Amino acid sequence: MKTSLLLASLLAIAPVPAFADVLVDVERERLKEGHALPVFKADASWPKLPPDQIIGQVPGLAVDSQDTVWILHRPNSLHPTATGLAADPPITIACCRPAPHVLRFDRDGNLISAWGGPELAPEIDGQNQWPANVHGLYVDDEETVWIGGNGDDDHVVLNFTAGGEFIRQIGVRGRTEGNMSERSLGNPADISDDGESVLVADGYINKRIAEFDEDTLAFVRTWGAYGSEPRAPVREGAFDQSQATSTGDGGADPESTSFGDIVHCVVRGPDKTVYVCDRRNNRLQLFRETPEGVRFVRDIVIAPSTGGTRSASDVAFSPDGKYVYVADMMNGKVWILLRETHEILGSFGRNGRYPGQFIWLHSVDVDSEGNLYTTEVGTGRRVQRFVLTGMDESTQ
Repeated sequence: MKTSLLLASLLAIAPVPAFADVLVDVERERLKEGHALPVFKADASWPKLPPDQIIGQVPGLAVDSQDTVWILHRPNSLHPTATGLAADPPITIACCRPAPHVLRFDRDGNLISAWGGPELAPEIDGQNQWPANVHGLYVDDEETVWIGGNGDDDHVVLNFTAGGEFIRQIGVRGRTEGNMSERSLGNPADISDDGESVLVADGYINKRIAEFDEDTLAFVRTWGAYGSEPRAPVREGAFDQSQATSTGDGGADPESTSFGDIVHCVVRGPDKTVYVCDRRNNRLQLFRETPEGVRFVRDIVIAPSTGGTRSASDVAFSPDGKYVYVADMMNGKVWILLRETHEILGSFGRNGRYPGQFIWLHSVDVDSEGNLYTTEVGTGRRVQRFVLTGMDESTQ
């Protein structure tokens, strides 16, 4: 008893840990000398969810112009024993209930707002338009929020205000018409809106990038690998998560003339560039937007021998545009590339469940100070913040 009282007294007067005390070293590697390499530490205190809430798989991430961080998660991925407070009657006296689908945090990790669910989406032909399994989130410069889905019949991209009010949509749930359709999608994975046009990585059923006018959402164009007409066959039947690890496609082919089984991201970069994640072929394809359309620039191959969920899941950029960060789902790494040449300089992270480690690393984004954010699906089910702590200035 005396020991317990003494320990309690010491804890009561102990100073609150400073910000730096919650930063955790992460495993990292340098692969090329002669260039400075960004160095990150994991912030083990970020984010701060309400004490009664829990998040599931997180397939969407965006940092907006105010450096607030948005995530999109899947309440449906949580097991009933993890959400006992939501049962009727509750089966736990403590945590948890599922958080709403869309969560917005300030840079310190405090929750600003939360919303989501079928009650916010319209009905068309008697079918609610909220995705059965959300996938992909983008926040544009007007702070409107774009959401996709890769569940059964999720052939739609929805657009909401920052507060969750429905604005408009591309496609309709339950209707898909293949790679050349001008009105329908096929399980869209990602979205990018630059104020002039909306790009959609239409990639779990279809295998293409589709472009729409930002004002009217009228169809503009579509393209496949190397900027050609989409040639890859559409998926037969609904996608399920087991197909993300299958070898039914024969394995990755970084030289394939068509996009692989999942066109996973479309990300606009500096200098009118567009990066497309051909995840199952372990590559990015780099394009440039021109007045005449898109022009293919080059392949960027990421860990070409990788199997399983494969590599090249998402892309982000340092604030100065010098570095490209590539999320690698299977290897549990964030690769660091020099954007000028797309050489791989190094990486950080590894597979695992502790701070700075990843299980099914899905998304990556960067704030204006160079800090990096990641999300995980599968059994990872979290968002992490990595603080830029300096540069490794090796010049050998």
